[in-house]
Amino acid sequence: MNQQQRSALLHSSSLFPPPPGVKLSYGTAGFRADASLLESTVFRVGILAALRSIQTGSVIGLMITASHNQVSDNGVKIADPSGGMLTQLWEPFADAIANAPDPHSLLQLLDDFVKKENITLEGGPAARVLLGRDTRPSGASLVEAAKQGITCITGATAIDVGVLTTPQLHWMVRAKNKGVEASEHHYYDQIVTSFSYLMDNIPRENSSKDVNDKLIVDGADGVGGEKLEKLKSSLKYLSIDVRNYGDGVLNEGVGADYVQKEKVVPRGFGPSDAGIRCASLDGDADRLVYFSVLSNSNKIDLVDGDKILSLFALFLKEQLRILDDKANTSSYKASLGVVQTAYANGASTEYLKQLGLEVVLTPTGVKYLHEKAAEYDIGIYFEANGHGTILFSETFLSWLENINNELSSTSKGSDQHKAASNLLAVSKLINQAVGDALSGLLLVEAILQHMGWSIKKWNELYQDLPSRQLKVKVVDRTAVITGNAETVVVSPVGIQEAIDAEIAKYTKGRCFVRPSGTEDVVRVYAEASTQEAADSLAHSVMVIVHQFLWF
Repeated sequence: MNQQQRSALLHSSSLFPPPPGVKLSYGTAGFRADASLLESTVFRVGILAALRSIQTGSVIGLMITASHNQVSDNGVKIADPSGGMLTQLWEPFADAIANAPDPHSLLQLLDDFVKKENITLEGGPAARVLLGRDTRPSGASLVEAAKQGITCITGATAIDVGVLTTPQLHWMVRAKNKGVEASEHHYYDQIVTSFSYLMDNIPRENSSKDVNDKLIVDGADGVGGEKLEKLKSSLKYLSIDVRNYGDGVLNEGVGADYVQKEKVVPRGFGPSDAGIRCASLDGDADRLVYFSVLSNSNKIDLVDGDKILSLFALFLKEQLRILDDKANTSSYKASLGVVQTAYANGASTEYLKQLGLEVVLTPTGVKYLHEKAAEYDIGIYFEANGHGTILFSETFLSWLENINNELSSTSKGSDQHKAASNLLAVSKLINQAVGDALSGLLLVEAILQHMGWSIKKWNELYQDLPSRQLKVKVVDRTAVITGNAETVVVSPVGIQEAIDAEIAKYTKGRCFVRPSGTEDVVRVYAEASTQEAADSLAHSVMVIVHQFLWF
């Protein structure tokens, strides 16, 4: 970094002093806090984004959002060249620069990091960073802080793409780095075209079934609701009533997070909606859950991320089976894998295994799920909260394109040709960069029509086991060390044996504990055959955690 750059950076960073007494940590959601505390952090993440762009020679994304948090919060996170999350290797650097106490400390950190990572600041590739934000009032000023940070790096360009869903920004980054046109318009064009193709391919025997084409969507009063309200007129075959798309308070009594946790109707829904298929997006539209309103009640039947995953897995497995029916495709056996965390309901895991699918568990966090899913030709991951997607390997897609072209010329319109084209359409409809409520919703709708299923029939795939989650306050959460995808406690010694002995007392009992990533608590998750048993198991294990850790 030359003297002119150093002086400019010192001056700019002095305009964005960090708030005293605030320590932030970069996690799965990036940095999040009350919006009034974030200008300094967002400015510094702008610098980080520019450095990442130079190092990778690629477009990088920077998204201003706090997803399902309250409207007074905001946050910032980076999208890497693949459209996925910032590499975990850079997270400690993100923490360090966000918490540097003054401009000179910040400059020293940057100097050291640039040398360590061999980042060429002069004569190398110019940084390009796409900047997006959700609908929060604080977003515009935070985008300006990010621009200041990005342009501290000589030659760096900040490209403001405006108000977007988080998945749209991730999709644009991925597309741009693949050399594909990547505006918001291109995003809509791709998902609408793919959705229409899937709907045109519905088996004739199911197209006449009485599957209600009406869908009511809770937009969480966020960006996803606004975007869907504009998009819905382009969608043939589907009648969408969007509610909560900007006339109320963001995430207040609305949204996927609220619906999934509280299991009650969001604001604007009531008994008159009973029997109609309903869905809920979260504030930045990267989570999706479905539900149906119970008669004369504010309660719902929830169809969560586990059931969305199961629906996708069932459909993709069937398309692969049809494709494999002919000898000329047997030369390639595609691997199909399902990735969950220990928080997935045990009934869903059992159902997927009974389908003959390979199911693997990872530690909690989308970054772990995504990384594991990428090991398969088709990898599906979802968390119960409604965040997830499907990944397709480039090798498989290349093979699939060839098979589709071959079948198009030899047996156009055959079941096998339709299966190949359906799989290609799914790969274009689903957002392979990150969980996307809009593209996920369209895929759910297309598959339900293919199956000829109502939401009731979908929800009857399996019956969730009753569960209970509790938090135990501890002095030091780092005393708990887990293994085997967080399902087993390795330390303190003896605690896992005590938990196992408790689990053995319950029919279909399952329980694990894991330290929180953000606060000094240990989280307890328990399942059993009845709600009373799940509650009892969770409380018994909570007592065990107290005995071992309250010192």
